[in-house]
Amino acid sequence: MKKAIYLLSLLFIFWSCGAKLPSGGQVITADVVIYGGTCAAVTAAVQAVKMGRSAIIVSPDKHLGGLSASGLGFTDTGNKAVIGGLAREFYQRVYRYYQDPATWSWQKPEDYGNRGQGTPAIDGENRTMWIFEPHIAERVFEDFIRDYRIPVYRNEWLDRKHGVKMEKGRIASMTALSGKKYEGAVFIDATYEGDLMAAAGITYRVGREANREYNEQWNGVQTGVFHHGHHFGNLNISPYVRPGDPSSGVLPRISTQPPGVNGEGDRKVQAYCFRTCLTNVPANRVPFEKPAGYDPAQYELAVRVLNAGWRETFDKFDAIPNGKTDVNNHGPFSFDNIGMSYDYPEASYEQRREIIREHETYQKGLLYFLANDPRVPDDVRTEMQKWGLARDEFADNGNWPHQIYVREGRRMVGLRVMTENEIMGRIPVEDPIGMGSYTMDSHNVQRYITPGGFVQNEGDIGVHPPDPYPISLGAILPKAAECSNLIVPVAVSSTHIAFGSIRMEPVFMILGQSAATLGVLTLDRNLAVQAVDYADLRKQLEADGQVLENR
Repeated sequence: MKKAIYLLSLLFIFWSCGAKLPSGGQVITADVVIYGGTCAAVTAAVQAVKMGRSAIIVSPDKHLGGLSASGLGFTDTGNKAVIGGLAREFYQRVYRYYQDPATWSWQKPEDYGNRGQGTPAIDGENRTMWIFEPHIAERVFEDFIRDYRIPVYRNEWLDRKHGVKMEKGRIASMTALSGKKYEGAVFIDATYEGDLMAAAGITYRVGREANREYNEQWNGVQTGVFHHGHHFGNLNISPYVRPGDPSSGVLPRISTQPPGVNGEGDRKVQAYCFRTCLTNVPANRVPFEKPAGYDPAQYELAVRVLNAGWRETFDKFDAIPNGKTDVNNHGPFSFDNIGMSYDYPEASYEQRREIIREHETYQKGLLYFLANDPRVPDDVRTEMQKWGLARDEFADNGNWPHQIYVREGRRMVGLRVMTENEIMGRIPVEDPIGMGSYTMDSHNVQRYITPGGFVQNEGDIGVHPPDPYPISLGAILPKAAECSNLIVPVAVSSTHIAFGSIRMEPVFMILGQSAATLGVLTLDRNLAVQAVDYADLRKQLEADGQVLENR
């Protein structure tokens, strides 16, 4: 009897410590299991620990922080007054790094332009800094992990076919392709793609809804709508190999299919790109190299646009500290790889890797092309030769960002679907868990041939809400009948166009914190995530610095 008790005790110790079991698997447990390596994953884990619960991050990525640490340093913030809690603490920690003269390796602080989106990059009064280098952002996320002693299991990929075990409407465990099993009482899907959510059988959408479905104006196909400069306008660029001759064939990266009827839905997603960190500091500059598979014919449209007189190539080389940039898409033919990301949200891991490789080849090729091809006008080519990848960024990935910009993956269809009507203030939200304020911003979805025989882009929409708006608790919750212990703060329940505003990195940090707050309250009260009293949740959110009303 004593021997049996002893063996059971050993088994319990092995199990509780995540030790290997006789089957060869490994079971790791925590109160809150967070899947993903995004900024929302980090804030969720920190919040759970701050509230006295154990939390682990199971990350398919080696590097934490998602886009916030992978090139998107020129932060899309909107109204900064509604960014509170751990999100604001992130930007305060960034500020503290840049108060250290040692951080300024390649530039004097007084030579940095201090331009941010709507406000100065460095806000001394509030001790926040909104614009930053990728490696500084990653350092801040790792500081959070260290300060709160959060276990992170990196390079752990969910077995999307067989890895989620459901029991009585709850996720009991998730298993990675490595064989490790992760058990918890609450699960948080903090991935851009919504992989855990989908594997758990939660209803979701990919692509654009028809406007009539939620009584919206800016969803669905939007031909002829040009809210930014990312279109061909009246340049009258021919899509054909021999200009004006359809029999010669169509140039690369132009669809021959009709774009669809305005206002109708489809399964297409807005374009992805990498937010590249470039520099013109010679000692830190890595010249653009010709990528494997480089094909200059892929960029014929760029030549035609430049020959038509377009000269905005460098307009979105947004300055970040130390003589670097956060480079985003800009113009009719730029770094957005239009039409090449449709399959990504639901693709297998290998298929996603192929899509990412294709995007990387395209974007590296475009950089090389603009700096070297003799068909590029001299003024553009000469200026591009001054730039290169930053040698001190992404050192283990050839100075290329770790994370592709998944502007839109799956979107949950949860307890409440946020639409443009909530964003624009037409429909009230009574249960806010955070605020958004950025423009409803969709990048282009497709490039097609107009009835007049010219090339044009479609899907680039930018509509600014009149005021900061509340995000509903229901937007991060699946329906109770589908799962009672899963929270989804990134692939949130929203329409395509509403997600265009919600999808900003500060908002993901906010929602990550709120998701963990809700999760811990469910544990404290032994409730389903859908059953927590909102008044209790709001009290805790406000106590922890979340902003829930317009300021």
